Amino acid sequence: MSSYLHGPGPVALAHRGGGREVPENSRTAVEHTVSLGLSYLETDVHATSDGVVVLSHDPTLDRVTDGSGAVGELTWDRVSAFRDRSGERLLRLDELLGDFPGLRVNIDAKDDAVVEPLVETLRRTAAWGRVCLASFSDDRLARLRAALGPRVATSLGRRDIARLVAASRLPAPAQRRALRTLPGPADGAVCTQVPVSHRGLPVVTPRFITAAHRHGLAVHVWTIDEPEHMHRLLDLGVDGLVSDRPRVLRDVLTARGPWH
Repeated sequence: MSSYLHGPGPVALAHRGGGREVPENSRTAVEHTVSLGLSYLETDVHATSDGVVVLSHDPTLDRVTDGSGAVGELTWDRVSAFRDRSGERLLRLDELLGDFPGLRVNIDAKDDAVVEPLVETLRRTAAWGRVCLASFSDDRLARLRAALGPRVATSLGRRDIARLVAASRLPAPAQRRALRTLPGPADGAVCTQVPVSHRGLPVVTPRFITAAHRHGLAVHVWTIDEPEHMHRLLDLGVDGLVSDRPRVLRDVLTARGPWH
C-alpha cells in the first residue's frame, strides 16, 4: 500500500503550484509551494513526441508559453526552446521529482499518450510513495494501476466517482455492497478528488464523505480559493483542499491546527 498520504490533519495541495499566485506548473510555482511549507503539489502532465513527460495542463503550448503547437507533436529539444510566463522552459517530471525530494506530487495524466512515458519516468525515478496518479479517465487509471500496482497511489476516475456518489445515497447494507465494486486501498486507490458540485448537483455532502471514508478513501476537494469556502469544507470533514491560492490555504489551515 502506498505511503503517499501521511501525517495528522488535512492535506493542502497547491493547484498547479498556485496558479493565482505564480505562473502555473512552472519551476517557480514548485519553489513557491515549497517556500510556503506545503508538502503537496498538484500538477498535470503531457508527453513530448519523443517521450519526455513535462508539466503542462494544456495539450498545446500557446496559452502559457511564448511558443505554439501541441506538446505531443514536438520533440523535447523543440519544446525546451520556449519560455513560460516565469521566463523559464517547461519543467520535466523527472526534474521535479529529482530536484524536490521532499515534495509529494499529485499527477493528473491528461491524455492516453502520456501513460507509457509516465510509467517509465516513475520506474526510473522510483518515486513510488511520493506520487498520486489522477485522471478523469477511469480507463487511463486502470492502465496505470495495472502497470505500477498498488505501491503507487491513485485517485478515482469520473465513472467511479459517480458510482461513489450513488453509493453514498444508499442504505448502509446496500452501500457496503456497492462500495466493494470500487477501487480501494488494496488496489492503490487512496483518495477521491472532486468538485463541491457538478452540473448543479451537490457532490461533497456528509453522506458522500462518510461513504468515502468507509471505503478507505480520503476526500480532496477542488478548486477552493476563498477562505470561507475552505472553512466550510473543513468543518464538513474533508481530508484535503486543492487551491490556486496556496498561501491563503496555508494561513487558513495554520489557524485551525495540524495539517500537512
